[in-house]
Amino acid sequence: MSVPICVLQSFPEPRPTTNPYVVMLRRSLTEQPDLQVLTFTWRRALRSRYDVFHVHWPEILVSGRDRTRTVARQAAFALLLLRLRARSTPVVATVHNLRPQEGRSRTQRFLLGLLARRTTVRVHLNEHTPAPPGAATVTVLHGHYRDWFAARPTPPAEPDRACYAGFIRPYKNVAALIRAFGATAGQAPQARLAVAGQPMTEELADELRAAAADDVRVELALDFLSDEELVATVGRASLVVLPYREMHNSGAALMALSLDRPVLVPDNQVNEQLATEVGADWVLRYRGELSGPVLLQALSDAQRIPAGARPDLSRREWSRAGQDHAAAYRRALGRTTSSG
Repeated sequence: MSVPICVLQSFPEPRPTTNPYVVMLRRSLTEQPDLQVLTFTWRRALRSRYDVFHVHWPEILVSGRDRTRTVARQAAFALLLLRLRARSTPVVATVHNLRPQEGRSRTQRFLLGLLARRTTVRVHLNEHTPAPPGAATVTVLHGHYRDWFAARPTPPAEPDRACYAGFIRPYKNVAALIRAFGATAGQAPQARLAVAGQPMTEELADELRAAAADDVRVELALDFLSDEELVATVGRASLVVLPYREMHNSGAALMALSLDRPVLVPDNQVNEQLATEVGADWVLRYRGELSGPVLLQALSDAQRIPAGARPDLSRREWSRAGQDHAAAYRRALGRTTSSG
């Protein structure tokens, strides 16, 4: 029997508020017979034995809640880079975003650039992620959330009800959604929009409240959502709207599809392919700025989906994702060995 590959993930031990993607990825990896999975602590990163370092959202490793923590993390990160180099430990990096969601300092850019140069294999979550020339890449599709939500009953969808649900960051453009919906008051007084989730800053929360202030059809719940609250919010909607300024990989879209609700998303290559994969009725797309007429048309289109229908998520099984990640780790070790 072969010796298992020990992989250190860059995320810590999951908590109740942890992104379900991380939890399900870890579960799928631990089910692989040839893998041993470690979650992240700085002690493990700097002192434990592992064969591969798998990094997600690397900016978290060089950022802290205040300046002191940020400096401490950056110093520890520099030591980690030295350790990876000294031991020729391959780095596998999942490319969740095309570019940073928020700004980075010069030091952060420098450190993350060093990590990028040490990356052996890049994991892409869709087939349209660009890669540097000569980079080794594998595509492992983002898994679905059906199993995650299976034990939670989904309420019936209500006609003419749209929603946004999840963590709210500036790039997600939720205030623009509220304003576009506000423009439909004359044509659709019966329509409703629910916006639920925790804004990144209090300033962003104030912007959302101001955008919704004159529209009694808008329901705001600006706080962290439990899974039960998330399912209730999405389940009652007949359409989930994700008005991101830029969308490349969207766990929120897969969350909605896993709960059998259609999504309205910006039109791009990734979302076009998603529509082809799961069914065009489930992934409605728009070009340019989101507008009131686009919202109303999408709400109307959503009503055409037959009761009990489900999008095709067969390519998104987590067992397949676990196998594909294990293959990526073996590939990274092979490249390190052959180049060393």
